[in-house]
Amino acid sequence: MHPWNQTVKAALEPLANAENASFMKAYMRDQYTFYGIQSTPRRAALKTLFTKSQLPSLDELSGVIDELWLQPEREFQMVAVDLLIKLKTQLPLAMLKDLEHWLTTKSWWDSVDMLATHILASYFVRFPEETAQVIGNWRQSENIWLRRSTLLYQLKFKQNTDRALLFELIRENQSDKEFFIQKAIGWALREYSKTDAESVVRFIETERIEGIAKREGLKWLKSKQLIRTL
Repeated sequence: MHPWNQTVKAALEPLANAENASFMKAYMRDQYTFYGIQSTPRRAALKTLFTKSQLPSLDELSGVIDELWLQPEREFQMVAVDLLIKLKTQLPLAMLKDLEHWLTTKSWWDSVDMLATHILASYFVRFPEETAQVIGNWRQSENIWLRRSTLLYQLKFKQNTDRALLFELIRENQSDKEFFIQKAIGWALREYSKTDAESVVRFIETERIEGIAKREGLKWLKSKQLIRTL
């Protein structure tokens, strides 16, 4: 194991909490084992490791992340995500290929959504042409997590959102009844409604968006009493 990961493990193991671990495992539908460490104490325990002088080099980074991804406790994957976010403006273009592996391995919303909204989003800003090609492939994938990523990567773009592309991606996924796809559609619409409420309402009406996607898409507007019926 890479020395950085060994230090991570040594810092996390003493914080293990069996009761929390059982609750976390149940919450994640028994897919992963846990130490039982919540995000705030986990990050506090590793704060020194995330200082500039302690971070692994970019040349080592893919291997470090891969090792963390292989560990059974879910906290290690969350550390990996935090590490990628810390270095997101420095990640080389070649690592975009690795991102697909991390999105499609041990996939669940906790890792996928952070990778999409931080890492894929950053790649798109820094390498728009190359990333657009990758997104073009992922949008046609049978893998729901890759398609969820294409729906969510623009979540924080606000006025820089490519509205036409977002709506096109939603249309492509609209008939998919998978919960995590419908939830992503609603989340994307809800966030974009904060920038362009009129377009979102019109889109929901025109495309007859229903169910959880509609409820989520209109949630912010209704909470602000900007819309009452639809």
